[in-house]
Amino acid sequence: MAFTRPTPSGREVFFDPEDVIVSKTDLTGKITYANHVFLELAGYEEHEVLGQPHSMIRHPDMPRSVFKLMWDTLAAEKEIFAYVVNMGKNGDHYWVYAHVTPTFGPAGRPIGYHSNRRVPDPGAVTSIKQLYAAMRAEERKHSDKRDQVAAGTALLLETLKSTGMAYDQFIWTLAAA
Repeated sequence: MAFTRPTPSGREVFFDPEDVIVSKTDLTGKITYANHVFLELAGYEEHEVLGQPHSMIRHPDMPRSVFKLMWDTLAAEKEIFAYVVNMGKNGDHYWVYAHVTPTFGPAGRPIGYHSNRRVPDPGAVTSIKQLYAAMRAEERKHSDKRDQVAAGTALLLETLKSTGMAYDQFIWTLAAA
């Protein structure tokens, strides 16, 4: 099935703080499992998401460099936490606090990835929106995708340097703010 990316509607939707969005992917990021919360919030049927790239719910306001950081972290067989804005089938968007981790097989090597997403702290979303907007502005200055990622990453690293924190520390402080 060919996937057609929706146009953002500009409408934000919310989900219950008790709900947890769960999805699993193979090593290439193709969805192998999506729980009912994922399907309901994103507005897809299970058959529409299985085998599709997880990026099908990527909102265009998400900096490419955040996903580069995620993939680099997962390639190092480490977990990552991130604030992410996703987009449903109808173009509505929703913010999540994501925890993505490798799934290890019997041989001790990654066989896929597992992500749990919860309702994010509203103050953290306000803070991260500003940073993501600045990162996307830097990315948009370049036509080449690699240059976009490099520019967004440079701004993120500059921001982290100015705070004196590593990425993980920075993300945790947003939730505590």
